[in-house]
Amino acid sequence: MAEVLIKDVPVVPRTPAELERIPLVRNRRSLGWVSDAIAGIVEGKTPAWWWMAFIPAFTLMIVCFSCITYLMTTGVGVWGLMIPVAWAWDITNFVFWIGIGHAGTLISAILFLLRQRWRTSINRAAEAMTIFAVICAGVFPLIHIGRIWLGWWLLPLPNANSIWPQFRSPLLWDVFAVSTYFTVSLLFWYMGLIPDLATMRDRARTRIRKILYGLGALGWTGSNRHWSNYEKAYLILAGLSTPLVLSVHSIVSFDFAVSQVPGWHTTIFPPYFVAGAIFSGFGMVLSLLVPLRTLCKLQDVITVRHVDLMCKVIMATGSMVGYAYGMEFFIAWYSGNPYELYAFKNRAFGPYAWAYWTMISCNVICPQLFWSKTLRTNMVFVFIISIFVNIGMWFERFVIIVTSLHRDYIPSNWAYYRPTWVDIWTFIGTFGLFLTLFLLFMRFLPMIAISEVKGVTPQADPHHPLGGAKLGGQH
Repeated sequence: MAEVLIKDVPVVPRTPAELERIPLVRNRRSLGWVSDAIAGIVEGKTPAWWWMAFIPAFTLMIVCFSCITYLMTTGVGVWGLMIPVAWAWDITNFVFWIGIGHAGTLISAILFLLRQRWRTSINRAAEAMTIFAVICAGVFPLIHIGRIWLGWWLLPLPNANSIWPQFRSPLLWDVFAVSTYFTVSLLFWYMGLIPDLATMRDRARTRIRKILYGLGALGWTGSNRHWSNYEKAYLILAGLSTPLVLSVHSIVSFDFAVSQVPGWHTTIFPPYFVAGAIFSGFGMVLSLLVPLRTLCKLQDVITVRHVDLMCKVIMATGSMVGYAYGMEFFIAWYSGNPYELYAFKNRAFGPYAWAYWTMISCNVICPQLFWSKTLRTNMVFVFIISIFVNIGMWFERFVIIVTSLHRDYIPSNWAYYRPTWVDIWTFIGTFGLFLTLFLLFMRFLPMIAISEVKGVTPQADPHHPLGGAKLGGQH
């Protein structure tokens, strides 16, 4: 057959279907639909499922503060602390909640600097989660000091005996690191909210909503000057937040690594703790957003692609954590220190072996299932694995702290730590505090960044076939 050549006709090369990326907003939704779908969660009638989640969460929060009141009026003897286990559930829970708070700033700051556009649908909820997790974490150091009403003695105040805090202690570094992290995260979260608060102000139908959202929007009009200042400030805060993501959990790890306790004294802790924090943080993001995308009908905004990418991050950081577990054993053996080697053998085969192997199963084995794309895109399976990730990361902190302390150098001091009901319900109650704050946030503020999602719709892409289309929409 003769070939027919058609000249002077522009041929647009087409990307093979298997190489095309799934859009970040599905079904060619208009810009107006994005505003309606996200703002409608706040503007609409409170759904029944919200009350079904809020009432138990608020009840658990009351239980938490009741246990703290009981602790303050009775003393730390109501906890299961003993010699030699002087740190237990309280510090375990502190490190756990600090780790949960890492995903928000990582998604917002580091992925923003790397120009990863898929962050836009999940960054707002993750940032809010960061703030609430740090609040939960801050509860435990306060009550751990025992006589809480004398906590002001820890401040570097002038006094007759010149007794100041030990500035060389990583416990004091924690105070500065965590408070700085919380402050910058709060500013970063609020900065991203300003354009959306203006959207809520302009859509508000009641005077009280107009006033409150207007106060939060700081006079935002969407002018070129406002956007220019906003982007500069957002970039600066992202740059400030990025080193904090790495430094905060590194400093938390110094609480253990700078000591001489076998099982703690190792230089691998800072990167190991940071990877574990990102691992557990992304697990919590999935635990929250996978159900909410269905309950709030946001499947076109929080797409399967978003879940798939977060699962890949969990798989990567889970592999790092598993490598760290193996490296810890290697370091203990290679050091030639019999006490160090015994500490790790005791973890794996001692009285707390059940906790160690629960940790290995949840943190090392479960994430490897995400090598399968079929499993990464199965929402029920992803939700279950995300729960296992959080369980495993709590057990990791428990194993590090308790198994390193319960058998020290003198066998006559050995003991088996058991938490009391106050330990258990204080910890469970912090989940109530966390969920109460998160549910209130999603009820009164946009849980997804409206302005940022509009920027990643197919209509906003000049290279997309729909890029030149004029689509109507609300502000």
